[in-house]
Amino acid sequence: MPFPPSQGAMMSHVIRQYKLEQGALEVQYIEEGFPEFSNRKKSADEIIRRLRDREHLILLSMAPSPDDEASFIPVAFKVGHQLRSAEADPKLARLVQQLSESVDFTRGKVFYSWIGATREGWRCQGHYRALTEQQEEWAHRHGYHCLVVKTKNKFYPMRAVLDHLRFDVIKLEPNPADLGESKVFLAKRLGPDQIERHRTVRTVEDAV
Repeated sequence: MPFPPSQGAMMSHVIRQYKLEQGALEVQYIEEGFPEFSNRKKSADEIIRRLRDREHLILLSMAPSPDDEASFIPVAFKVGHQLRSAEADPKLARLVQQLSESVDFTRGKVFYSWIGATREGWRCQGHYRALTEQQEEWAHRHGYHCLVVKTKNKFYPMRAVLDHLRFDVIKLEPNPADLGESKVFLAKRLGPDQIERHRTVRTVEDAV
């Protein structure tokens, strides 16, 4: 169930931006808390290989620990990177091919929101929305004209957040055997008017 629209605006989110190596390790660690990722958890080495030679962004949302409110722990994350029209990696080349009819790579830089999630005990509190809005602002500042996302039909809360943020469905690859496993591709053009619609309150700090 998506969080109420007002909740993300009332809560102040603490977001940390990480450099590659440290961020990759943090993402590997936080993904251990997602049993639904059993078959698709990313190792730090895999994340580093994907991001090393391209512009990227690693964000984690922090919240007070249930055991010690003075200590903050990572409860959500979001990782994205530049997607080029010519990609050597087979997975990314396939993605570009899937998007080619809907995304114009000749207009400028395209940002791909690769992986992200919120730990179960902190869902419906606006963390994922705050991370997405921060990702959009960063991408806009760095000259990206479009942000794309690939997800599955069964991830309804994530799709609800993307709907609130006015992402458009640009492609659907149905899975007749299991509709929940159908792939959904979404995109959003980035501009000042889109950024002005953001409403989460965020404090962003560089991880040390």
